[in-house]
Amino acid sequence: MRPNFVVFIVDQLCADHLGCYGNQIVKTPNIDRLAARGWKAENCYVTTPICMPNRASLMTGRMPSAHGVRHNGIPLGLNTTTFVELLRLAGYSTALIGKSHLQTMTDLAPLPVPNKPRRSRDGTQRFPGDYLQESASTWQASPSVEMTLPFYGFEQAEVAIEHGDDINGHYRKWLAKQDLDAESLMGRENAHPSDYALASIGQAWRTRLPEELHPSSWIATRTCERIQEYAREAQSFFLYCSFPDPHHPYTPPGKYWDMYRPEDVELPASYQSSATPPPHLAWLREQREKGTPNNKSMACFAATEREAREAIALNYGSISFIDDRIGRVLDTLEQEGLADNTVILFTTDHGEYAGDHQLLFKGSLHYRSLVRTPLIWADPQSGRGRETAPLSTIDISASILDRANVEPCNGMQGISFLNSVRKLPYSGRDSVLIEEEGQRTYYGFDSPVRMRSLIRENHRISVYNGVAWGELYDHSIDPHEQHNLWDKPESQAIKYELMEALLQQMMTSVDTSLSPLAVA
Repeated sequence: MRPNFVVFIVDQLCADHLGCYGNQIVKTPNIDRLAARGWKAENCYVTTPICMPNRASLMTGRMPSAHGVRHNGIPLGLNTTTFVELLRLAGYSTALIGKSHLQTMTDLAPLPVPNKPRRSRDGTQRFPGDYLQESASTWQASPSVEMTLPFYGFEQAEVAIEHGDDINGHYRKWLAKQDLDAESLMGRENAHPSDYALASIGQAWRTRLPEELHPSSWIATRTCERIQEYAREAQSFFLYCSFPDPHHPYTPPGKYWDMYRPEDVELPASYQSSATPPPHLAWLREQREKGTPNNKSMACFAATEREAREAIALNYGSISFIDDRIGRVLDTLEQEGLADNTVILFTTDHGEYAGDHQLLFKGSLHYRSLVRTPLIWADPQSGRGRETAPLSTIDISASILDRANVEPCNGMQGISFLNSVRKLPYSGRDSVLIEEEGQRTYYGFDSPVRMRSLIRENHRISVYNGVAWGELYDHSIDPHEQHNLWDKPESQAIKYELMEALLQQMMTSVDTSLSPLAVA
């Protein structure tokens, strides 16, 4: 019998914010029990720590430089083959509930690049189709708007667009049917008063929406209803349950707002570090000291201790809320008799600094809090296990296709870790490549950041375009990446060894798919 799949993915959560990854404060009993009976990757890394390109990598099994979604704002081509499309063609029913973010959530024009002229044409032609299906303005303009299906392989797609409690898409349609006064309960302007520093800058608010009307509850409810439909149809399915939280602005509802107190959470060990920071981190801290931190946007900033503690506490509240919703979905699988034939995955699209090196949110500093993600695989046919070798986001699709016995397509770059799950001989990766193409000019650079990182064994090296400096850390003696070895004479041999390894990885990650005009 073919297995079913349920993939839980959350937005912006570092692995260390789960009980099963060692956190002693946050309560995540349902995710923890998945890990307790399943397989866990200790060192899974993103292809890039940015929402759209890493989600596109998960869907395609390809690096950002191969699928073309280099940063937020570049939609994935509608002609792209996703692993979900391969499952659909193989007979699976496929559905998305929640955040997709394969297309931009705004319809703003791309940001200009300083000192470079605008061109009237691009180097590639966009495949025809609607690329504003996830734009908030599209849904605001027409209450009757619907997705064009299949949507990147999903036969059914019900989307939640943006973050916090004020979300558009199918969620807004559902909400209108539940409570005519719900619009007066959501959003920052309708929130309960709060003395949180993050509330004063619009990065958190105490929502008046009750728990059962929050977007995370809608996602869980629709996922449960979809499972019940699949049970009645006796149809093999792939279900993608995608929560926009615990992303900022933080809006955990009801009891989850103050489930954790800022004064009770622990700051990361690197917050109090006295080590000399690399230039871009130093620039962020300088902005804070000058009283000009960019703390009201989606970009990362150097946070005060109070802001960091609040963010961690609210992040914990959001993930505990999501954990409870995941428990409802797991209970539904049991009740419908599907648990014994359903593979369950849990992961995130990227991490979150959460005070690491005094930072909040995400940006072009590849600390482990940001680039290392949880990955749990609970399979009825496999027991408990763990993998310490490095894995990449692109390996997830390869492993799902392997488990479904569906052939990948040419150009997919992931390596299946299914043998590791099954405790069979497994030869995976010895390193992972992380690409990043910046969207905005920031961090004291003269142009948007372009960087590449390689993580191998106990080291991380990061190289930046256009500057003479870089980063090199030895995790065996510096697990919190506080001491940059880039210019240390005794580290030059390992630096150049890793530079060569990085070059090799970049060459092997070049796109090998065929041209659309190629003849088979």
